[in-house]
Amino acid sequence: MTTHDTFKSRAAQALPKLDAAEIKRIERFGARACYRDGEMLFEAGRGTFGLFVLLSGKIRISRYDGLGNTSLITEHLPGEFAGEMSQLSNAPSLVNGHAVGAVEVLVLTTQSLRALLVAEAELGERIVRAFILRRVELMENGASGVVLIATPGHPRVHALQGWLNSNGIPNKVLDPQNNEQARALCDRYQPPPEDLPMVVCPDGSVRKNPSTVELGRCLGTLPELNSNQVWDVIVVGAGPAGLATAVYAASEGLSVLALETRAYGGQAAASARIENYLGFPTGISGRALAGRAYVQSRKFGVELAIPAPAGRLLCDSHPLQVEMCGSLQRLQAHTVVLSCGARYRRPSLANLTQFEGKGVYYWASPLEAKLCASEEVVLVGGGNSAGQAAVFLSGFASRVHMLIRRDSLASTMSSYLIERIEATPNIVLHTHSEIVALEGDEDGLRQVRVRDNRDEVETDYDVRRLFLFIGADPNTGWLDDCGVEVDAKGFILTGYDAPGCSLDSRQASLETSVPGVFAIGDVRANSTKRVAAAVGEGAAVVAQIHAFLARRALES
Repeated sequence: MTTHDTFKSRAAQALPKLDAAEIKRIERFGARACYRDGEMLFEAGRGTFGLFVLLSGKIRISRYDGLGNTSLITEHLPGEFAGEMSQLSNAPSLVNGHAVGAVEVLVLTTQSLRALLVAEAELGERIVRAFILRRVELMENGASGVVLIATPGHPRVHALQGWLNSNGIPNKVLDPQNNEQARALCDRYQPPPEDLPMVVCPDGSVRKNPSTVELGRCLGTLPELNSNQVWDVIVVGAGPAGLATAVYAASEGLSVLALETRAYGGQAAASARIENYLGFPTGISGRALAGRAYVQSRKFGVELAIPAPAGRLLCDSHPLQVEMCGSLQRLQAHTVVLSCGARYRRPSLANLTQFEGKGVYYWASPLEAKLCASEEVVLVGGGNSAGQAAVFLSGFASRVHMLIRRDSLASTMSSYLIERIEATPNIVLHTHSEIVALEGDEDGLRQVRVRDNRDEVETDYDVRRLFLFIGADPNTGWLDDCGVEVDAKGFILTGYDAPGCSLDSRQASLETSVPGVFAIGDVRANSTKRVAAAVGEGAAVVAQIHAFLARRALES
């Protein structure tokens, strides 16, 4: 297939046309509505909808940002439908939709859209594929969504843009030194340095150096959650294990709320390419795999809140309660699944935090890779994630210095990755080596000092980018108030490993020492630290949740 044919195929999938019989099948899920010429059907950043199926007239779809910039995307004709990924999550639209001439549409709410996707599998597949491709176009174009105002290289820009990209939200950065609109905004607000970057949300509201919580509120990734609602399952952590639980539980009729601290997909989403995941012979990026799981969860009605870190787990009564970090809000559930993974491990370097986001990174996404173009970089770590990152960065950096403390990669990395690293000429492996000092200034990292532990010789590398892949510690400190038992390293004990469990106990293999609280994935003691294993545990725990809920129902 030629590039032109591929483009045509992709365009056809992004703008499918429904026939009369298909529209008739959809009609039972929605209601008809009419609009006059020029009337707005939906507005970027304001209001939500599920799906508009066009019956007559045209709908003009335009990119739009909070600064008022607009450009035409397409005009939907009868038989086509308006909507993209925002509509699955009940988030505000990222585009504008205007009526061209007299328009009649079939309107579906987000709840009705989800019902359609489940009931009409073939139609649902086409709609979801179109939604995904439309969001990809918005991400690639960057002319809608969020606008960040700051000078290039500002560390908070990198942090915010990384969060937006990780959650699939279109964005662009404008420099007030060379962009008239950005300069005008700065002239209007006169922001001091601590108020930068300024962020313009799709609805036109301006946030000064916002937190990701503020961004989540204005973008709809962090909805208002009802403290009086009792969920069947609250999943803490939306990595591969948590998303698998969410998808399987919701598809089987359970009400599910998933709480995630940073971005869906967890640490696995930072993997440049996963090549040993079953069913993907050419490999798949962690971000793509996470994105597909996210769409599945939305399709089945999972409520997902990002960023929403859990602060405490209260287990002294039922329903169980999850208290949100930084607030007194408590969310209730019959069961809680802990898939909270781990926190990035940090080496003991005095000024490390000074350079985080300003030259020191714990993942290697396309955003970081662009910063490395034609530069030498240093990467620390010898696991699979480190190997994947090194290979990925080698396509951008002039040279990747890979540091490990051991004498080889054989005991810590898959053989296919070792072979690839050996075959990549601009990856240099330094064994028996570790970083002993970082140097730089307020603008960022400038130099890394490396010690060879065999001869104690120290070498300075003039690099501006350092990537740390030295493992992670279990994220379990917030569980102290609940009494969930952990091992000496902080990983959660489950099943027969949990204290007080005997062979005749009814405790399930993934259940913790607290009834109704389950642990899966990397945070669980003795788990296999692989994406496939995490997904498997996420699926397996749902059957154990059903058994627990059934037992509770009989006892009550």
